[in-house]
Amino acid sequence: MKKIEAIIKPFKVDDVKDALGELGIDGMTITEVKGHGRQKGHTELYRGAEYVVDFVPKVKVEVVVGDDRIEEALEAICAAASSGKVGDGKIFVSPVEQVIRIRTGERDHEAL
Repeated sequence: MKKIEAIIKPFKVDDVKDALGELGIDGMTITEVKGHGRQKGHTELYRGAEYVVDFVPKVKVEVVVGDDRIEEALEAICAAASSGKVGDGKIFVSPVEQVIRIRTGERDHEAL
């Protein structure tokens, strides 16, 4: 099993959720986060004053999938989250050793 963490633009969340849902991947965790990559923030004007926004609002989508579904999940996320502009985000993939559904005690693939 693998855990996918995708850091994406907030307005792309529904597109990613729908793309994963079409694959039958329904369980996910969404977290509002802030950060910056190469763009290192930007400047904005507010009431005539210029100020620096160091951290850009993003959303982190976390999904755990079986090893056999990882490539299709990654392709779906990339296609749904891409706008072709700087700041589209990043995807991190990590191994998951064990999953347990608390209510039933099911483990691993049955718990997904």
